[in-house]
Amino acid sequence: MEAVIIYESLFGNTHAVAEAIAEGVRHADQHARVRLVRAGEAEAADSAAVDLLIVGGPTHALRMSSERTRQSGLAGEEKKAESHGQHLDLEPGAEGPGLREWFASLAKVGAGHRAAAFDTRLGSHLAGGAAHGIARKLRHHGYEMVAPPQGFVVEGTEGPLTKGERARAQAWGASLVPAPAHTQV
Repeated sequence: MEAVIIYESLFGNTHAVAEAIAEGVRHADQHARVRLVRAGEAEAADSAAVDLLIVGGPTHALRMSSERTRQSGLAGEEKKAESHGQHLDLEPGAEGPGLREWFASLAKVGAGHRAAAFDTRLGSHLAGGAAHGIARKLRHHGYEMVAPPQGFVVEGTEGPLTKGERARAQAWGASLVPAPAHTQV
């Protein structure tokens, strides 16, 4: 099985979830080839002809991030860090492009292409989530969703992940791998 995880991450939390999901996929299928690709570095070949495409990003303003919400969020966090005499530790490529820009270049696929969507979000019910929007865009591009969209909780804007979320992401990744077909003799 070949899987690709396309992700957007600002402070490293979504990246950590993507890595945990990859570990889960590999645990469920020790022969699986799993690649992690930042949305800003993803190309059409990264999602073409794979057995499973997994896409995830952070939640901004109740939904999938945009260039505007990324820039606004980063500016606010930088200002807060400066006021506390701290340095803001950003994920490489955090300023963008992100998932929305990647989706704009994603070609439609035919039947049989499988995908899953996840996000990172605050723990409040009022915080919203990006995973449903990601899943909707994947379906619009022709992908069949293999699981309901999943959200992983972070503590505050910069994180870290809430206790137990990394293990939950691993388990979710493993659940995305189809059970091997048993042949009757």
